[in-house]
Amino acid sequence: MPRAATARTRSERPAKPVKRSETLTERAYRLIEEQIVTLRLRPGDVLSEQMLSANLKIGRTPIREALQRLARERLITVLPRRGIVVSEINVSTQLRLLEARREIERLLARSGAQRARPEQRIRFRAIADGMEAAARSGDDKAFLRLDQAFNLLVLEAAQNDFAAGAMMLMNGLSRRFWYIHYKEAADMPLTARLHAEIARAIADGERDKAGAAVDRLLDYIETFTRATLDAQG
Repeated sequence: MPRAATARTRSERPAKPVKRSETLTERAYRLIEEQIVTLRLRPGDVLSEQMLSANLKIGRTPIREALQRLARERLITVLPRRGIVVSEINVSTQLRLLEARREIERLLARSGAQRARPEQRIRFRAIADGMEAAARSGDDKAFLRLDQAFNLLVLEAAQNDFAAGAMMLMNGLSRRFWYIHYKEAADMPLTARLHAEIARAIADGERDKAGAAVDRLLDYIETFTRATLDAQG
């Protein structure tokens, strides 16, 4: 091939996507959210911007912005004269959340199966494999991190800002509830398999299969949640 044609062919190749760096606000949110979900910060704990800034070595402005997002997601509550408090857990609230989550998550999974880019489909398969490996080894924190990555990837692949905005309000509460109660009433290998079924259906572009997999996961989560409520009397 002539040299000029080779150069032109190379220039026409699509550039590889550049991974965006995490902002300080995103880092602060990720770290605080994980501490709340995994109970390092427990329900009723009182927080302060100063304490979190010192512990995480992140400035107070990103901490404040992260806390505003966590308040919108109901993982923390701002109370007059008490300050910032990690929110309590309510099983009845969790059941109402699941009603909305089922419809929105089904839409997102079906849309993701249709719209995901090739590199996103590869990531879905890797997350599915990682979740099942974490479940086999009993590594709950690794599973939760992969669950967070899965949730964000679904939102990214679905390309629906309205559904994504609603789902973001539910992800943290759902993950914390599971983490608190899974040792009593949940089955981590089954939870991983049900998530992996959704991830692989999206990766394969199977809209109906992805929606059905969401229903199986939410059926299981609802059963698990009701069992928790029954156990509490």
